[in-house]
Amino acid sequence: MTEPPQTVEPTPGPGDPAAGALATGGPAPGEPPAAVPTPQTPAAVRRRASLAGAVVSALLVIAIVFGSRLLRDFDSALLPYAVATVFLAFGVAYRYTVWVSAPGARRLFKQGWRSFFSAANFRKAPTALPKMIATYLGFQKFLGARSHARWAAHQLVFWGCLLAAAITFPLTWGWFTFTSSTGSGPGYEMRIWGFKVLGFDSLGFFGWIMFHGLDIAAVLVIAGASYFLWRRMKDRGAITGQRFAYDLMPLICLVVISVTGLLLTFSSIFLHGGGYEFLAVLHMASVVFTLIYIPFGKFFHIVQRPAAVGMQLFKYTSRRKDEEVLTCRRCHETIDTAPYVENLQGTMRDLDLRFDAWAEYCPRCKRVLRGNAYLDHVKKGFK
Repeated sequence: MTEPPQTVEPTPGPGDPAAGALATGGPAPGEPPAAVPTPQTPAAVRRRASLAGAVVSALLVIAIVFGSRLLRDFDSALLPYAVATVFLAFGVAYRYTVWVSAPGARRLFKQGWRSFFSAANFRKAPTALPKMIATYLGFQKFLGARSHARWAAHQLVFWGCLLAAAITFPLTWGWFTFTSSTGSGPGYEMRIWGFKVLGFDSLGFFGWIMFHGLDIAAVLVIAGASYFLWRRMKDRGAITGQRFAYDLMPLICLVVISVTGLLLTFSSIFLHGGGYEFLAVLHMASVVFTLIYIPFGKFFHIVQRPAAVGMQLFKYTSRRKDEEVLTCRRCHETIDTAPYVENLQGTMRDLDLRFDAWAEYCPRCKRVLRGNAYLDHVKKGFK
């Protein structure tokens, strides 16, 4: 590839202040030093995060008490699961507050929600938000660009976990109840917060789906998690960078939960309850451990991902609004819309990186400028 023309913005050469600024991360020539927000101390962040976790946990406990009609519909056998969800709520709120306290994440968070609640964005692009939710959160099409097999496996794990959570959490909290309408079956009623929603025959197809929804979720999760485990044992790139606690532990937890859940069904149907108590304790322990692990491991990206939808919406709507598109100051290649580049520069200023002016260069020109700056220092002998 040939070098782009340098008639407009010549590459900084030896002795040019811009070269030293780029090499050392200082501001561009003529740029006044940007005001840097006062950094938050780790202790203050931890206090705020602990308070947020306590508030969210308390609200969940209140919701459990009132949602189960003052615990009348609460199943005491599911108490360990309910306690684990309270710890999960605390951990998610704590970790999320710490994450949002970082300058870069805070700016992304604010900009994302601003775009999410923007009436102007909705008027100009009413289908943008549903499209982002469907493609970015639901079907995660960005994963398909990496590998179709990885995308399919991720979909199996995602929808399996989503189905399991949609069934398990309300049942654990006592929000959903299934009661026999005749006293001996097969007719059943599903109630939400004490109100009858529908009745069904437990021996029919719909009844089978209702009572085996967790088994279906387990099969989906086992298929997807098994592929990722196989890949992490065979793929050199995955083996090189993987860590047991961060990369393998989540997959093992998912497989153990799913297998023990299927074995509970197998025991009740084919073994007349043989070994059921041991399997129930093993299943409960694996679920509780995983719920507590979620906020502090790889699973936390489940909570982070929705925040990124707002940023994708911001980029999408800014392009549709015919905003000014910035070009590279050196080669005039298109970079991105002005609001997106300004947001990136603001993040750099928040982090006190002191090279936010260089966001107006394309990646290739940044490499060229940085290489020339280093070359200038090499010629000086780093004196």
